This record gives sequence, structure tokens and C-alpha cells, in this order.
Amino acid sequence: MKKLAFVLVGAGALLTAACNKGNEDQVNNAEMNQPAPELNALANEAANTANEAEALNTQAQNLANEANAVSDNTVNPKDADEQNVSGM
Repeated sequence: MKKLAFVLVGAGALLTAACNKGNEDQVNNAEMNQPAPELNALANEAANTANEAEALNTQAQNLANEANAVSDNTVNPKDADEQNVSGM
């Protein structure tokens, strides 16, 4: 039984060692898959444009909120009616 276990462990070690030999394709693919500098520049420009658009959208929303707050100072008649209810 010990000889069988020793043979299986040895065979597994040899098979595992044989799998990692001469895999040049991984290195070449890793070098080829790097983005071009122009792509990085375009991505940075797009991110900056998106940030500017978000800032402008926030500014427009704040201005709209201020305009609504100024014009919406009227008393709702339903609220006034609810306050005029006398006790029963």
C-alpha cells in the first residue's frame, strides 16, 4: 500500500512539473494586450468630460431647487382648512 501511494504521489508530481514547461504564449499575449497610450488619453478625457457634465448637472439641479424654493411660499388651502377644524 505504501508503494502504491508513493508511485501515485511521484506520478502526480511528474505530471504537474510537465504542465508548466515552455508556455511562451502567455507572456506574448500579456504584452500584446496592453492598451495603447492613445487609448489611455481618450479614457482620461472621457472621464474628465463626465466629471464636468456631472458638476454642471448638479449646478443646474441646485439652481432649479433654489427657484422652486423661492416660488413655493404659498399656503396650501387644504392645510389652512385642516387647521380651522374645531374640536368635536
